[in-house]
Amino acid sequence: MIQLKDITKIYKNGNNDLYALKKINLEIEKGDFIAIMGASGSGKTTLLNILGCMDAATEGEYTFDGEKVSELKPSKTDLFRREHIGFVFQNFALLKDYTLRENVEIPLRALNIPKKKRNRISDDILSRVGLADYIKQYPTKISGGQQQRCAIARALVSGADLILADEPTGALDSKTGQEILDLLKKINSEGRTVIIVTHDEKIAIRANRIIKLEDGCIVG
Repeated sequence: MIQLKDITKIYKNGNNDLYALKKINLEIEKGDFIAIMGASGSGKTTLLNILGCMDAATEGEYTFDGEKVSELKPSKTDLFRREHIGFVFQNFALLKDYTLRENVEIPLRALNIPKKKRNRISDDILSRVGLADYIKQYPTKISGGQQQRCAIARALVSGADLILADEPTGALDSKTGQEILDLLKKINSEGRTVIIVTHDEKIAIRANRIIKLEDGCIVG
């Protein structure tokens, strides 16, 4: 499904080159569940952002289901991201003045799906993640775990093949964190590829595969 070949990311600091990633070679199969681990500054989030087309590699090739993502023009990259990739963030990234339904609908608006259909799809997804009774509620009125469930629903709503989660349990207590991981595992069992960044060994060991980064290199 995904192949990274010699992916390198360089940031400029005056006349100096800072290597966030150094010749990353990685293959990820469809339906895999992967945890990316490493110390702060190891390149975890940079790698996730490149996989999610939120950032571009300085060098190297990124292929997704045979399509060379690294060669797409910006407009095509944006469309590819909207159609294939869903994001889950540590801080949930929900709009506080939007209901849960309205938050989940955001990716569908970007795809120009009519309102009635958006409502139906969003309500169904919210029900699947256990939030059927909170569709018209606002994020500030629900728990952190429920907010993360809503964020996961938003990631799923467009039918994304790949779910990328950056520290999805980092802002939650351990019990709620395990519940969120259970939900991600369920999503993975339905055929979606899930990649999470985590510092938590208890979370990482539940993945099918752990990738460890150190100073921008894969070390395990």
